[in-house]
Amino acid sequence: MTSVVEVLRPSGRRAADRGAWFLVLPALIPILLFSVGPLLYGILLAFTDAQSGRTQATRWIGALNFQDLLHDTLFWESFRIGLVWAVGVTVPQFLLALGLALLLAQDLRLRWAARALAIVPWAMPEVVVGIMWRLVYNPDAGVLNETLRDLGLGDGRDWLSGLATALPAVIVVGVWAGLPQTTVALLAGVQNVPGELHEAAAVDGAGAWRRFHAVTWPALRPVALAITALNLIWNLNSFALVYVLTNGGPGGKTRLPMLFAYEEAFRYGQFGYAAAMGCVLVAVVSVLLAVFLAGRLGGGADA
Repeated sequence: MTSVVEVLRPSGRRAADRGAWFLVLPALIPILLFSVGPLLYGILLAFTDAQSGRTQATRWIGALNFQDLLHDTLFWESFRIGLVWAVGVTVPQFLLALGLALLLAQDLRLRWAARALAIVPWAMPEVVVGIMWRLVYNPDAGVLNETLRDLGLGDGRDWLSGLATALPAVIVVGVWAGLPQTTVALLAGVQNVPGELHEAAAVDGAGAWRRFHAVTWPALRPVALAITALNLIWNLNSFALVYVLTNGGPGGKTRLPMLFAYEEAFRYGQFGYAAAMGCVLVAVVSVLLAVFLAGRLGGGADA
């Protein structure tokens, strides 16, 4: 005979599901309104000839914006610069953060103060960081040029206006600004490695490098892969820092894709064309994210 519990179980499960949805809705609604909604609208806009200041109605033009984008050498040059920027910031950022995380994990005097100082750039808005580094790079009274003059290494130069120095100078700022969150993530991973494993490896005669390679790195690798993938995506979508530092100059040498799309939309009023650029960037980021997730899920937790 069917028990009362079995009869009531499906309705109870449905009630629990409804309760779970009510708990999720406060977080889900802002995501739908401020992330998914604008994304869908931007994709729709990419297939129109939307422009600012036009009196005619916006028309549906299909994939014409994307066809024009395929032959836009300036956009693809900005895309190349964006890749150089993203890799040029992400790689040294990870290496420096790894060394800093290993150092801060040691039992040092005033370690708490060092950790606090290490995350100071994280607390600063990108606009403030950009203004501060513009002062550092100032050709007349900047700290960098003054230091070079005091050391007898020349009269200094205009780092942000030189065709050969602008992008490297901006990359240095990007590495400095993004170092704290990478360090914090790697430090958390390092601290999760059991100390007994290090002690056992030391008893077996393993040196510092061998202990890192055999003990620390296998446990740290999932965190390293995750933070590197996120940093690559964040850096590829960078805008504010470069906008404040160089506004894409000189001669477009630091014009990242997001900055290019911004100029097309708000300087030249080509909203549909700028939306098509945004769709290409979303597609690239989605591919990178899919590759990362496929590697994590396919490679398992041991990756």
